[in-house]
Amino acid sequence: MTAADGDAIWGRTEQQDFRSRVRGCLLGGAVGDALGAGIEFDSLDDIRAAHGAVGITDFVPAYGRRGAITDDTQMTLFTMDGLIRAHVRRDTGAWHPPTDVHAAYRRWAATQRDWGPDERKREDGWLAREEWLYARRAPGNACLSGLADERMGTVEKPKNPDSKGCGTVMRSAPFGLLVGWEPKLVFQLAVECAAQTHGHPTGYLAAGAFAAIVHALARGDSLDNGVQRALAQLAARPGHEETTDALKRALGSVRQGMPSAERVQALGEGWVAEEALAIAVYCALVAEDMQHGLLLAVNHGGDSDSTGSLCGNLLGAIHGETALPPGWVAELEGRGTILELADDFAMEMTQGPALHSPASSAPAWLARYPRS
Repeated sequence: MTAADGDAIWGRTEQQDFRSRVRGCLLGGAVGDALGAGIEFDSLDDIRAAHGAVGITDFVPAYGRRGAITDDTQMTLFTMDGLIRAHVRRDTGAWHPPTDVHAAYRRWAATQRDWGPDERKREDGWLAREEWLYARRAPGNACLSGLADERMGTVEKPKNPDSKGCGTVMRSAPFGLLVGWEPKLVFQLAVECAAQTHGHPTGYLAAGAFAAIVHALARGDSLDNGVQRALAQLAARPGHEETTDALKRALGSVRQGMPSAERVQALGEGWVAEEALAIAVYCALVAEDMQHGLLLAVNHGGDSDSTGSLCGNLLGAIHGETALPPGWVAELEGRGTILELADDFAMEMTQGPALHSPASSAPAWLARYPRS
């Protein structure tokens, strides 16, 4: 990319690399989510008793099938949908991405209470009409209550001011894929959108840090450098201490010996945002490959689907989708939708002006991502 966001000129090789990272980030997160879904509420002892000393090595049944995703992947998809809609709506002179992401989260909330899509509501766009997304997969209480009415939480006046659950970080990878944005803006957007449901500083700052790390990876930087960049941004934020300490513990754990479930559990259980972030970063740093990192991220007593999802987002952004074990990808629920959305996002970021403008737009694109 050779120009600032909005006027960027992408070469073909750059477009292909970016699309691979977007696909990898979304698919990797979904695979990690699905690996952890069947053991999310189990202790490490229970996991080992049921699956052997090393824990699970493949998908186990959850929600009636193998490869099922949870609310983590659902919300990540709607985050990405909201970001595309924000860029499309900019043609009208309206430019406030948190509002568009909030509207997308409200569409996700409808999937948790309605039987299926309302085909009459064309303004919802294509993602909200995907019937398979209308399924409750253990959504977080703060996410549901934070989106129960039309008021959008803000950092100044957040929803659920005492909540710092991992529901903030598990949906925030797409912010990091805004590679044309400056890192500080990516961090801030993730923070503002996290505060729509979780108001504790640790909850929304962990989301900002995660987005900043993904952003560095999507631009081709190393994971270690990405973490250092996130720490630098955190240092200027009030209430950063828990998130900063968690990331530093993750870095320190890398130097303590061979990776193990016990080292993962020493970082926490992952139910709160900073612990989920720390576990994902640690597992991605020590991963020998995608399979090793993802299995390490889920085989612990805690929020296995969220830590697996976050680790998959990181490793996918580093290596692209071809590094994922193909057997897992083939069995993944919703793979077609995930890839379709990833490709749409990559097109919007790299070829947006060819798809829509204030003067002329492709009708099919506006049908998928309405401006209303």
